[in-house]
Amino acid sequence: MNTVNGRLAPHLFKVPIERVRAGYYSDKYFTRYVDILRRDKVNRPVFYQFFPRKDAVVAGLDEACALLRCGTGYYNDRQQADQLFQQLLEVENKSASAEYYLDRQSMEECNLQRIQLREQLMDLWVDKWQELEVYALNDGDEVARDETVMVVKGDPAYFGYLETALLGAIARATSTATSVKRVVRAARGKPIIFFSARFDHHWVQATDGYAAFKAGAFGVSTDANADYWGAEGLGTMPHALIASYNGSTTQAALAFDRHIDAKVNRVVLVDWDNDCIGTSVQVVADFYRHFTGQEFVPGTSDPSPVIGEGKGKIWGVRFDTSGNMRDASVVPRDEHSLGVCPELVWRARQHFDQIGLSELKIMVSGGFDCEKISLFEDLGVPVDIYGVGSKLLKSKIDVTADIVEVDGRPCAKVGREKGDFSGLKPVELNNG
Repeated sequence: MNTVNGRLAPHLFKVPIERVRAGYYSDKYFTRYVDILRRDKVNRPVFYQFFPRKDAVVAGLDEACALLRCGTGYYNDRQQADQLFQQLLEVENKSASAEYYLDRQSMEECNLQRIQLREQLMDLWVDKWQELEVYALNDGDEVARDETVMVVKGDPAYFGYLETALLGAIARATSTATSVKRVVRAARGKPIIFFSARFDHHWVQATDGYAAFKAGAFGVSTDANADYWGAEGLGTMPHALIASYNGSTTQAALAFDRHIDAKVNRVVLVDWDNDCIGTSVQVVADFYRHFTGQEFVPGTSDPSPVIGEGKGKIWGVRFDTSGNMRDASVVPRDEHSLGVCPELVWRARQHFDQIGLSELKIMVSGGFDCEKISLFEDLGVPVDIYGVGSKLLKSKIDVTADIVEVDGRPCAKVGREKGDFSGLKPVELNNG
């Protein structure tokens, strides 16, 4: 992983530097606040502290530091910089259109113009990063409500306008990390796969995936989720693949096995016909026939030739029964008989073990959150791996920032005071 002094290198976050410096992502009252300080030539060092409004697993600090590294400073000719930035936006919009229509000549022209405008803006930029003192915890640290997680000491005329982006980066990642940590703990050591990408905008996948990783998730579902640490997304197979093979789970699974790299464990989605146990056994039997040329006799045949890791084998099955349906193997009782319920998994594990499929893993997904995972674990339900999706993005944690000291003297609004930051580490990033 590309790091600087133990933190993710700033360039990994792909910060849109010119947009950040122009205040494009900043609330107007923050850009105006900094503008007033500069026009009035107010240059007083302050103590800025950041803290969450709930107990949390903090994340997004490395990204916040990257924003500070790129955005601390000012343009020595603001009017010219604003004009250049507007031109840059126009060129980038034109470039986006050219890329969409694959207009290569226009793409090349826009790229050249973009480089020239960026160079002019860089020439106007006065970097003040070295004049800041920044202290922060590490991504993945657990903190109490109102505990200081980051401190910035310096002249707010150089960085105060970044408050919106800093708070957003920390709040988003902290919310995700805190939710993931809760389900990781509930799973009591069993792997958690982060399946939340489909429930939010694709632009936040890298932030969310990294936060999940720092909170202990075993894996993520998209390559973008894993962007910051260079891994790959994990995945089983979608219902869409089964549909594309006329509703045949076996044919979809065999196609997956034919074409997907051998290093990927084959996990078969088995709820298409609302009979997870029956479909699982059928797919095993079909694989056995396909690869050995013999019929599979449950309880008699040794299924090991088609069970396990690698090509030609089934590593596990995934139950994803809809919450408004009852699997064929489940005895109807009440609402707890719907979806992927404890009874379904118990019956499946018992049946699998009876016919020699004790090595076949069971993965569950669909509506799982901390409470449901805790219930499964309290009951000792024999799940091997959990897939958790939309529930991980429901809880939000606000992060707040305050100036609590000016010119070395206490100066904070009523109810706020300088916190303890003795456990924070100095942030030292290179000049790149």
